[in-house]
Amino acid sequence: QPVGTGTILSRIWNKPSITITGIDATSVAAASNTLAPEISVVISARVAPGQGAREAYEAIEAHLRAHAPFGAELTFADVDCGNAFLVDTSGWAVGDAREALAEGYGVEPVDIGVGGSIPFIADLVETFPGAQILVTGVEDPHTRAHSPNESLHVDTFRRAAISEALLLAKVATRTK
Repeated sequence: QPVGTGTILSRIWNKPSITITGIDATSVAAASNTLAPEISVVISARVAPGQGAREAYEAIEAHLRAHAPFGAELTFADVDCGNAFLVDTSGWAVGDAREALAEGYGVEPVDIGVGGSIPFIADLVETFPGAQILVTGVEDPHTRAHSPNESLHVDTFRRAAISEALLLAKVATRTK
């Protein structure tokens, strides 16, 4: 049963989320009925657009400290905060991309939001506030993105390459 509120689609791109991406603890092979003296955990938190990354981190740290089991002592290190970004889809660049995708794939594109927390893009927008930002990725239902056996259907990749070439051609001919 999923935790949280809202539709699954809204949760995967415009709401905050927390994921444990790594744990160093006693292995199953070495398990015993004793307490481990130290366990390390890597937590990844996606910050939702409009939410400050530093404030989100402070809330997570305060929550974990308030709920540390059995008097565990917590240490936080290697904290890297990056703000979220929400793309403005009203500019000409998105319009050109939609046209190129329609040409390249032979069907009208459908906008979806996925991700929402690529920190360097928020930094880019802050440095270049007038820039139009468009972040794209190519996946099909069997891509298994970011997994060891990630793949992409050859025809999907071909259509993506054609669409990108068409988009670059459109952008190259723009006068403003």
